[in-house]
Amino acid sequence: MRRLLIIGCGDVVRRALPQLVLRWHVLALVRRRDPQLATLGITQIEGDLDRPDTLTRLAGIADAVIHSAPPPPQGTGDVRTQNLIAILRRGKSLPRQLVYISTSGVYGDCGGDRVSETRQPAAQSARAARRVDAEQRLRQFGRERGRHCRISILRAPGIYAADRLPLERLQRRLPLMLHAEDSHTNHIHADDLGRACVAALAHGRANRIYNINDDSSLAMGEWFDLLADAFALPRAPRLSREEVRRAVPPLQWSFMSESRRLDNTRMKRELHLRLHYPTVATGISAAP
Repeated sequence: MRRLLIIGCGDVVRRALPQLVLRWHVLALVRRRDPQLATLGITQIEGDLDRPDTLTRLAGIADAVIHSAPPPPQGTGDVRTQNLIAILRRGKSLPRQLVYISTSGVYGDCGGDRVSETRQPAAQSARAARRVDAEQRLRQFGRERGRHCRISILRAPGIYAADRLPLERLQRRLPLMLHAEDSHTNHIHADDLGRACVAALAHGRANRIYNINDDSSLAMGEWFDLLADAFALPRAPRLSREEVRRAVPPLQWSFMSESRRLDNTRMKRELHLRLHYPTVATGISAAP
C-alpha cells in the first residue's frame, strides 16, 4: 500500500482520514502522540517543523504528502514549509504528489471581482504574505522536480462546520457593514475541504492552483443573517464601513475589509469534486 504523509493533522485533514486510510498507509508528523490517531491505525512520527533536527525521519518515507500546517505566526516567510522541503529533498525517493492547503487571502482585496486562479496574489496582511511565500517555495520545488512531484495548491476561504460557526460574534453584537458597502465573502465546509484533499491526490495536476469554495455568493452580512436566523439569535447591527472599522478588532477587520468572489470552475472540472454542501444554507441546515 502506498504511503501518505500528513503534515499538520488538524480538523480538516482528520475529517478525511477515514477515507484516506482505505487507500493509503497513513503517517502523520505530530508534536506528541495522539491516541485518537492511533485508533485509526495512523503511524505517528514525532517532530516539529520549527526544529529541522527532528524531521530527519521524514526523508524518503512517503509516496505523497498532504501539507496543512500553518505558517509561523510571525515573520515574512514560511520557514516551516522551507524546512519541510529541505527534508524532502534529502530523501532517496521523492513524493510523487504534494497537496497544500493554502488560503484565498493571498488574493487580497479584489473589490468584489470574480477571482479565478490566474489572478496574481496581492496579499495585504502579513498572515497572507506568509502563505504566498509557502506557495512560491512549493511551486519552485515542483518546477525543479517536473513530473516527479505534482504540487497541488488548494486555496480555501472561510472554513465552517457545525462546530466551527462564528456564533460568538453574533452573541457579542459586533456590527456589520451596511449592505451597499459590504464585502463579498466565500466559504467551504470543512468536510468538503477534506474531500478536496482526497480529490487532489487523485486528480490534481502538476503545479496547479485550485480555488476550493462552495457555490454561495453572499455579502458578509448575508452570511451572518443566515446564521442568526438559523440559531434564533438577533441579527447584528449595521453601520457604515468606517464605523465598523473603528468598532471591531484589527484582526477581524483584516478579514472583513477584503472582498472577492471566488470562481470554483477549475475545482469541479479537474478535481471532479461534487460538494456535499454546495451552499452555506445546506451546510447550516445540516448543523444540529
